[in-house]
Amino acid sequence: MGGVNPYIQQPSVKTPTKKYNITFLPMNVTVEVDPAKFPYEHNGLPGSILDIALGTGVAIDHACGGVCACSTCHVYVKQGLDTINEAMEEEEDQLENAPNLKSFSRLSCQCVPDGTKDVVVEIPQWNRNLVQEGH
Repeated sequence: MGGVNPYIQQPSVKTPTKKYNITFLPMNVTVEVDPAKFPYEHNGLPGSILDIALGTGVAIDHACGGVCACSTCHVYVKQGLDTINEAMEEEEDQLENAPNLKSFSRLSCQCVPDGTKDVVVEIPQWNRNLVQEGH
């Protein structure tokens, strides 16, 4: 379980007010996001792509617990990037350690869609956590 990193400024996010969908690639899993159920797993910011993924059974690696202290939850936001809060300097610093960066790379723990449109996220192969610890 993650928490909050006290050493960084928390991003300003606009949380969604209505349901929307996130599709996770390459597994092609679409989940309906209900903001009334936030947070799901308490990993990453409430309503973040990481929080939603883990809360709905989609595995994304997240070594630091979703507190923006590593780059293991790196994803590509292929659609809906304009609905997500801007990356803070701390996120950009961590992303520099991620492989194969693209202009639409984000840390899934730090990006919160505002729910105004559906989002499509690609989880790079090296960030798919195929082994999960029991609870």
